Amino acid sequence: PISPNMTSAPELTRKERDFQMMLACQTHIGTKNSNFQMESHVWKRRPDGVYILNLGSTYEQLQFAARIIVAIENPADVVVVSARTYGQRPILKFAQHTGTQAIAGRFTPGCFTNQIQKEYKEPRLVIVADPRVDHQAVTEASYANIPVMAFCDSDSPLNYVDVAIPANNKSKLSIGLMFWMLAREVLTMRGVVNDANPWTEMVDLFFYRDPSELEKEDAEAAAAAAEDMAVAAPSEFLAPAVPAQMFDAGPVEWADAGAAWDATPAPQAGGDFSAAPGW
Repeated sequence: PISPNMTSAPELTRKERDFQMMLACQTHIGTKNSNFQMESHVWKRRPDGVYILNLGSTYEQLQFAARIIVAIENPADVVVVSARTYGQRPILKFAQHTGTQAIAGRFTPGCFTNQIQKEYKEPRLVIVADPRVDHQAVTEASYANIPVMAFCDSDSPLNYVDVAIPANNKSKLSIGLMFWMLAREVLTMRGVVNDANPWTEMVDLFFYRDPSELEKEDAEAAAAAAEDMAVAAPSEFLAPAVPAQMFDAGPVEWADAGAAWDATPAPQAGGDFSAAPGW
């Protein structure tokens, strides 16, 4: 029993919950290499050689990035790019909630520079999930003088990157959480999300899901449904039993089969059919 003198633990603030989720998704785990441009965002190095990112810097840069996105009047002028498999689902969900454009998968060269191309775009801001993998989009944005925002790991190059958000961009949980938090901050600053209308989108929907896992879940659901259908029917729906004596009527006397049939012989093949009526 809880003593009346004991006070319950205080409820965590929104910022504390965000830090808990970032730790759970291993957003702070970097790589064993560190780029000299990312040294200001690295907290320390573990004994095994893995660099640890500063989550305080991550949170501040996330807020700064959301302010920049909100400052653009037309959300469609923001393009989110991710060629990495783990980042494609997060950017599609981010674009769905914020109204931005998403380029998931291979980035076609010339998308920002070649005007005769079908997929040509003129964005005011480009967001990439990994500046190393999405280097083509970063380079073309520099040609067109477009500011670039990127989620950067400890070994990510910051060439032509204007706003670097330090985060683990190689984990499907971390990159999904980052885009979820960025979408929430953007909607909060726009006034769409507030205390009266909280952010109810689950972070799980921003995580990449393996197609094999989805097929396995569908197979398990189908097997469970088949088991439910195989349950025996209730007794009130069963047909009533019929006593056996109702069918014991004794031996049946069959009549002469030939008596019930017309004895007129059928015409033989090759006969004269011209005399038959109707010919």
